[in-house]
Amino acid sequence: MEQSSLFDIRATTTPLADRMRPETLDDYAGQRQLISDGKILRKMIDRDEVQSMIFWGPPGVGKTTLARIIATSTKARFINFSAVTSGIKEIKDVMAKAEQNRSLGTKTIVFVDEIHRFNKAQQDAFLPYVERGSIILIGATTENPSFEINSALLSRCKVFVLEALSTEDLVWLLKRAITDPRGFGEWQITISDDDLELIARYANGDARTALNTLELAVMNGEGSGRESRVTRETIKQCISGKTLLYDKKGEEHYNLISALHKSMRNSDVDAAVYWLARMLEAGEDPLYVARRIVRFASEDVGMADSRCLGVCIDAYQACQFLGMPECSVHLTHAVVFCSLAPKSNALDVAYNTAKADALEMLDEPVPLQIRNAPTSLMKDLGYGRDYVYAHDTADKLSTMQCLPDSLVGRTYYNPTDQGVEKRVRERKEQIAAWKKAHLEMEKKNK
Repeated sequence: MEQSSLFDIRATTTPLADRMRPETLDDYAGQRQLISDGKILRKMIDRDEVQSMIFWGPPGVGKTTLARIIATSTKARFINFSAVTSGIKEIKDVMAKAEQNRSLGTKTIVFVDEIHRFNKAQQDAFLPYVERGSIILIGATTENPSFEINSALLSRCKVFVLEALSTEDLVWLLKRAITDPRGFGEWQITISDDDLELIARYANGDARTALNTLELAVMNGEGSGRESRVTRETIKQCISGKTLLYDKKGEEHYNLISALHKSMRNSDVDAAVYWLARMLEAGEDPLYVARRIVRFASEDVGMADSRCLGVCIDAYQACQFLGMPECSVHLTHAVVFCSLAPKSNALDVAYNTAKADALEMLDEPVPLQIRNAPTSLMKDLGYGRDYVYAHDTADKLSTMQCLPDSLVGRTYYNPTDQGVEKRVRERKEQIAAWKKAHLEMEKKNK
């Protein structure tokens, strides 16, 4: 007689997250800002007046589920499309069937998961059918639609932003999974509310992660058959090695580097170290972070503490020598130095102001006195004439004009009174006063 194993008893062919997928809005967790009574999306569904739309949000927040609920709630044919496996030929075949359905008075909803994976040609293939109303397009994406979806197609779709689920939403889902017959309703499960909350916090707003973690914990709990006692130790093993939500090329990449930069600029050292850790632990290239920090050293600290640039370059070189995880401490060194340093954006403002003039006055000639004169012809034309070698003067200064005539008197660099830059400002003011006084003397002597 063949004995059944514990695996045979406990295994199920369908993951818990799929078994617990809600079928109505009443069972749907979160997104109250979209589906509460009186909200636009809820009205569209209740009135069966669904228009083309894009669901944008992080993984596991219910984008696909919401599309399925809309399909069952409306009188329309529903076609599920994968942006990973579908090509233009498949799109055109489906669109032809949709045209036939429209001629018969039947609406067609085409759901495209991961629509950001479609290239421009694939997205363009949908456009005429959306314009004619042959299909109602519902796209789901984790990427910012502004960057990933053609503007022509995006302009014809309403974008709904789905938010990460709250810890309370996830705990509610987990408790329902334990009691619902589709989940573990026929089991005897022992798990504390604190442990359910721990799973919910670990899931970080992702319902799929929460349910998958619960399933793993239950399957590995103590007991036999359909009895499972889930301990804290079991859960810790299930949630070890947390994977952070991060896309090195997507919006979250730019959100996190922006958070790091702005925390350093605001001298919030603890926030800056946190955002640094978020990026590095999610797999960001440390050299990318190091390059941005080197930029910060001159853009936001500058002459207020010129040592900052050296510290950041040293950190960059350390990242090249060591790589992760060793170089994390060097980047922390640089981030902390940048955060606590006095701040000045005078260098950045100086360059951008000069850049504007340079672009608008591209034909401004270099004054003759500061032109190079390597040939006799150039010397005959006046190149280098009246040049004053500052080192030959008593004060190492001269009144020689270095700007084009149209820009004489223009000021680009205006030092602040922050940190060491206060002394830089005083020196600049001394130089300006010296030149003014000697110019006046030269005028009197003429």
